Amino acid sequence: MTHVQDELNSQPECWNRAAVEAAGHKAALPAAGERVAIVGCGTSYFMAQSAAALREGAGLGETDAFAASEFPRNRAYDRVVALTRSGTTTEVLELLTELKGRVRTVALTADPETPVMAAADDVVVLDYADERSVVQTRFATTALTLLRAHLGLHTDAVVADARTALSTALPDGLVERTQFTFLGRGWTVGLANEAGLKMREASLSWTEAYPAMEYRHGPISISTGGTATWMFGEAPEGLAEQVRETGAMWVPGGLDPLAELVRAQRLAVAVAAARGLDPDRPRHLTRSVILAP
Repeated sequence: MTHVQDELNSQPECWNRAAVEAAGHKAALPAAGERVAIVGCGTSYFMAQSAAALREGAGLGETDAFAASEFPRNRAYDRVVALTRSGTTTEVLELLTELKGRVRTVALTADPETPVMAAADDVVVLDYADERSVVQTRFATTALTLLRAHLGLHTDAVVADARTALSTALPDGLVERTQFTFLGRGWTVGLANEAGLKMREASLSWTEAYPAMEYRHGPISISTGGTATWMFGEAPEGLAEQVRETGAMWVPGGLDPLAELVRAQRLAVAVAAARGLDPDRPRHLTRSVILAP
């Protein structure tokens, strides 16, 4: 079993722990009414997108998400939340250092022995969700679960759906597809983006991700009998039928969207295996991006 497989299988237990611990981190995490930015790089940026949409959608305050390198320096926030599994990502550390003393910052990380511990004002350590793999799975979903629980939006049903995602076979013929499109709405757009990234990282697949309503504005033109379109959450009316008319496989999101991401992680590993690739050694990637000064 690869590190990726072992780590993605452990997600339900990690989610349970994060949901329980969320209340203990209340002081470090954004309070209702605060204007908040959530930042990250790669996978962490996509989790930031989902968390920001959940918070603002719940009416708890304006919330933006940015790649750490694209944070707008001229905007005022009450708190900035940074997601960094390694605690060493250059862009995140530079931003936190720049914001020190100007705005309250909190970092969610997996490693308490890294520079982020001093760079942020508050730190939430999810060391039980740390990973050996380059391709992130459980840290990302555990961090989002913690934030979701903090917002009062996590339930036991989410964990049950994750177990279902791990134990249920993938749809017949899905692994053999040559191109994959992931769609989301609201907070699940970030999950769709992350599903596409997992497929590219682990299996070198041709993948795309879009807000579901945007898919019909051009991207649907690539759909053929060799493609699959996967929906995270409820699909817009009529979209499934339109996709099927192209000959593409339609994959509905019947589980909680975060559990659907677990299914997509499994697909990435399965496609990698079918293509003779090692998902623990993705091409041109390292566990943390540290830029030379």
